[in-house]
Amino acid sequence: MSDNERVLRRNSTTDAGAVIDAGLREYMLGVYNYMAMGIAATALVAMFFVTNPAALEFAMGLRFIPFIALLAIGFFAPKMIFNGSPAMAHGVYWVYVALWGVLIGPMVAAYVGAGMATEVYKAFFITSTIFAAMSLYGYTTKKDLAPMGKFLFMASVGLLVAIVVNVFLGSPLMSFITSGLVVLVFSAMTAYETQMIKNLYVAGAGEQNKRASIFGAFALYGTFVTLFIHILNLLGMARD
Repeated sequence: MSDNERVLRRNSTTDAGAVIDAGLREYMLGVYNYMAMGIAATALVAMFFVTNPAALEFAMGLRFIPFIALLAIGFFAPKMIFNGSPAMAHGVYWVYVALWGVLIGPMVAAYVGAGMATEVYKAFFITSTIFAAMSLYGYTTKKDLAPMGKFLFMASVGLLVAIVVNVFLGSPLMSFITSGLVVLVFSAMTAYETQMIKNLYVAGAGEQNKRASIFGAFALYGTFVTLFIHILNLLGMARD
């Protein structure tokens, strides 16, 4: 191979890498922007419940319905996002956001009504800080986080069972311990999901990456909101 051929090949490889890096940055920015819009929408729903007692009473009357609906969407979402129409992919995400808003709106309203609005703001700030740090780690680390997936899934299922059981037990100590474990597990989940979403871009192209972007926002949004709920629970119990 001549020197000119080596230079041309090296330049071609460099140009391809630059295209991938630029595309990846745009893709990840799209994921975070879409996720941020979901969080903003959830905050608006929560504020609606704070200022509308009738809506708050209606939401509280739904009891476990939003929670069960969230579990169902979480189970079927990957298939609907990747195999359904683009409209369905977007619709699944916004239904998911709306259900979370209905679920946590009464919780936020209860804290504000009890004079604990400061805890809500603190919880959001702490959640944002943890999420940003762990997502940055997941994006930049060279370590393969895929082996963590099975453990995190099993831990999430175990914690979900513990939370449901404690609904009937009503143990403050169990609630505090469970929330602490959720924060640890979902902090790690943030890094794992960020790397997974990044890898989806590398493996996909075109329309597939657009769907992966929506799925990424879906996954990270759910993790962020879960962290927020349990950090708020920890702050509220610590104050009490």
